[in-house]
Amino acid sequence: MGETITRAQLAESIYQEVGLSRNESSDLLELVLNEITEALLKGETVKISSFGSFSVRQKGQRIGRNPKTGDEVPILPRKVLVFRPSQLLKARIRQGFSTRTPAAAPSTSA
Repeated sequence: MGETITRAQLAESIYQEVGLSRNESSDLLELVLNEITEALLKGETVKISSFGSFSVRQKGQRIGRNPKTGDEVPILPRKVLVFRPSQLLKARIRQGFSTRTPAAAPSTSA
């Protein structure tokens, strides 16, 4: 599995690609992330063209099972964040994995 991309790395990419100062790039990234967060808190769906959509979904109460004891346990209702990738993103991901050399492809054996 690859490395994790951080906020600092995203801000650095904005700095290099857009030409804003490092502080302005970081501020822009924070502004975008805050706008997405605020929209989700209001119950809105956030759609980013050619990337995907984020939404909050309400899950109802259900009965779960403790895997150690087998006892039934109620799972309380809750809200969950859902990301649905666009068809274009899915295609780009599939294409990226299919064009890798066999040595660079992730191992599927355990």
